[in-house]
Amino acid sequence: MELWPTEYTDGTENLRLGFPRFFSVFRVLRGQAMDVNLDLYRAFLIELAEKSGDFIRPYFAAPDLAVETKSDRTPVTAADRGAEELMRRMIRARFPGHGILGEEFGPENTDAEFVWVLDPIDGTRAFAAATPLFGTLIALLHGGQPVLGAIHQPVLRQLVVGDGRQTTLNGRPVRVRATARLEEATLLCSDVLTPARHQNGGAFAALGQRVKQLRTWGDCYGYLLVATGWADIMCDPIMNPWDVAALIPVVRGAGGIITDWQGRDPVNAASIVAATPGLHPQVIAALNP
Repeated sequence: MELWPTEYTDGTENLRLGFPRFFSVFRVLRGQAMDVNLDLYRAFLIELAEKSGDFIRPYFAAPDLAVETKSDRTPVTAADRGAEELMRRMIRARFPGHGILGEEFGPENTDAEFVWVLDPIDGTRAFAAATPLFGTLIALLHGGQPVLGAIHQPVLRQLVVGDGRQTTLNGRPVRVRATARLEEATLLCSDVLTPARHQNGGAFAALGQRVKQLRTWGDCYGYLLVATGWADIMCDPIMNPWDVAALIPVVRGAGGIITDWQGRDPVNAASIVAATPGLHPQVIAALNP
């Protein structure tokens, strides 16, 4: 997810106004989702991650990498656009009746029963600075519900895949930690200043004082760390649909709890809090005094 500079308020306001339009993708057929054999789609999701990772990897730390600024003042590179185009071509070829929603090229057939949600590089600022705290997010919605999700860090070659029941890292099952005390917790965020612009900044700062450590190992990589048991809490005060969808089955499959900032359903969320089961209620209470 890309965050906006403090002085840029119009883009943030426009983003908030845009949420209902984008998040309608998640509401398509909601309540009609049913069990579906995910094996075929899981294999294809892994293929999407591997192929997009092969495309992205040569751009990482490239001295001639060009970084453009989009209309919402977030950065974009040829790696972002090219990886999404590649995944879109693969989806159209394999599943022509499926819909697609991507950060760089928007919605396509999003009233379909199955919709793929793509963020080719979540954490473009880190990527552009040759910092490996970024990843590719891929989700599959069925009946409006995220049923498969992947977080892929192509440079470190870490692929986390979740289906809401189980989450794996490079094929090995992983679980969140058992941490239940804030004083023992590692809290992650993407930017320590952003909560004050979109949520209760004072409450977030107070939470940061209570935990064992607060680090900005953020964007999707923070959720990877929570799901694999290397951190305990990840918070984002503002999100886009392509930031959220893949996280839900990954965190749930690892035994974690994921909601919005106020503890509500994450499917239509414009913010996210993910944590261990023992910590999540405490975190929500602390963020919303």
